[in-house]
Amino acid sequence: MPQAAAAVIARWIDYFQCEFKISKSRATKLGDYRHPFKNSGHKISVNNNLNPYAFLVTTVHEFAHLLTWNDHKNKVKPHGAEWKNNFKRMMSPFLEQNVFPEDVRKAILIYLSNPSASSCTDLQLSRALKKHDPELRSSRLEEIPLNTLFTIKDGRKFKKGERLRKRYRCVCLDNGNTYLFNPLAEVTLLATGT
Repeated sequence: MPQAAAAVIARWIDYFQCEFKISKSRATKLGDYRHPFKNSGHKISVNNNLNPYAFLVTTVHEFAHLLTWNDHKNKVKPHGAEWKNNFKRMMSPFLEQNVFPEDVRKAILIYLSNPSASSCTDLQLSRALKKHDPELRSSRLEEIPLNTLFTIKDGRKFKKGERLRKRYRCVCLDNGNTYLFNPLAEVTLLATGT
């Protein structure tokens, strides 16, 4: 995470007596919060492959869950108004300290008007965060031309189709099924004739 944010996060870990774990990369989530159960306390995990700014946003997201649990237990929706208010409050010290580069800061301020269950679903914030990844190992789906052939991490091959509102309709060349892809999905281009 950005060095300027570390002291605040360390205080939160200590104050909430939270087990904070840096996890291997998970395909389905960037972070996770587990409320106290039996003899265990709060547990937060954040993926190790995130850039410092995405790591911090995810960490704040998970701590907002912790605070919401402390205030309301399981009597409110996981990403309801209470969580949104806590997320906004917990993000404010980092905005005040100017921890984020200007492009990420602007995207966060827009995102804070109505935070969602995942920062990945906010395309503007996700784009701003991805710009700070150490290296782009692949192309984003929105950047490649229509009808381009590509593969995804599991090896399946697809042909890029038209954009429908927020997602691209792509046909799987392996089974003929149609799938909807996030515009920011990382894909690897296939050579023609593959």
